[in-house]
Amino acid sequence: MTDSEIDVAAFARRVTAFLDRLETLATDQGEDSFAAEFTAHLGFDPLTADPVSRTFPQWRHADLDQAVEQVLGPTASTLGISDGDPEYTLTDLVVNRGGIYRPSAVARQSVQVGPRQQRRVVSEAVYLFTWEQRPVVLLQHSAGDYGVPELRVEVLCADPDSAQRLLDEVAERIDAQSVLRGQVMTLGAPLFEPVGASMMTFHERPEVPESSVILPHGLLGQLHRHVVGLSALAEPLRQAGQHLRRGVLLYGAPGTGKTHTVRHLIGAAPEATVLLLTGEALVSISLAAQTARALQPAIVVLEDCDLVAEDRELSADGRPLLFELLDCLDGEGGDADIAFVLTTNRISVLEPALTQRPGRIDLAVEIPRPDLAARTALFGLYAAGTGFSETARRTAAEQTEGITASFVREAVRRAVVTALAESRDPEDADLLSAVEQLSTDQEHLAAALSSAEDGFGGEFEADYDEEPHGIEGEHWA
Repeated sequence: MTDSEIDVAAFARRVTAFLDRLETLATDQGEDSFAAEFTAHLGFDPLTADPVSRTFPQWRHADLDQAVEQVLGPTASTLGISDGDPEYTLTDLVVNRGGIYRPSAVARQSVQVGPRQQRRVVSEAVYLFTWEQRPVVLLQHSAGDYGVPELRVEVLCADPDSAQRLLDEVAERIDAQSVLRGQVMTLGAPLFEPVGASMMTFHERPEVPESSVILPHGLLGQLHRHVVGLSALAEPLRQAGQHLRRGVLLYGAPGTGKTHTVRHLIGAAPEATVLLLTGEALVSISLAAQTARALQPAIVVLEDCDLVAEDRELSADGRPLLFELLDCLDGEGGDADIAFVLTTNRISVLEPALTQRPGRIDLAVEIPRPDLAARTALFGLYAAGTGFSETARRTAAEQTEGITASFVREAVRRAVVTALAESRDPEDADLLSAVEQLSTDQEHLAAALSSAEDGFGGEFEADYDEEPHGIEGEHWA
């Protein structure tokens, strides 16, 4: 070996020793480290046992906080966690490479538990307590920087079976005493949201009387029996070996009243837990189905399901969203009192696999454009209290063949706005003028869309009665 080679080797040894010393200093646990706390509590080296873990959807944060509090009791010692890498485990806390994790004050946050209710919950913490006469360490925190955020619970004790029983007890209490049970909720789009971000919006249960749902004779009763009525027959059906899970598809042009009809069904099922997904939130269909099963009777509403059926892009876990939807419709078990209610404006683009197998979609119903009798009823409904005569309403109905319910609502609104802007009471002429103006506007828009289609070679759907989507829209107010 040459002198230069000896010098390089010696330098390398000195650098290695220096780096080892830095790591030793960085990972020096000290008396206030998690390693010291865990060792003192457990009575053994925490690295000699494997933690048992379980994850829960992020929207069950309040349920988890409540369950942990009940299971652990008031004697548990609680430690907060200093800022560090958000992706960590109990083992990371013990090893503590870089010295970034230290016991600190417990961080809390507020989460929604109802339309106007909140609960302070633990954001992340380590609990030291006794379970089944054994010392136990439990870690609760949010995880999942990318993809669907989740809650993770890890339990460490000398007996893995005891740790698993503890997790089972927490999970049972989460479902048995859930603050979500019987609520009406919209799931948000979780992808790329910060860990801990709210994924759930709570709403008052809509009250839509049967008299305000204008559909062909017998159609609403059929939907009511299928979505709501089967819950009342749950036990007899189970005893008879018949399945409770059902799928309903509402299809038709935008503005015909699909969302309005769904609102009525939700209001007619006051005991049901309702989960509504639309748009990007459809990636959470599997988690929503699991939650619905835990909190049944439940209704899962998927608005614009054609987004799932047509788009075969991969979801967060690498599977096409359509396949996840099919699995949910097939796999929730025949005894699950869950109604999947799907809506679409574009029935033609749906995958045959979604509707052809019995047990997925048991009932497919078109919400049609209203006929003359229905249009007359709609003008009577939306013009109630405005002063428009029955003759004017009838004339308006006769002049609006082919329109949707949302057209009627907008025409009445325009007529009332015109009169109020002139500081007078609405008159019949206002209604007929509004109908004529709105019809003309739609004709112009149709021509513009047709011209755009010819110019760009695209496929535009000339629908101008688009109803608000989601529970936040006007239909859900």
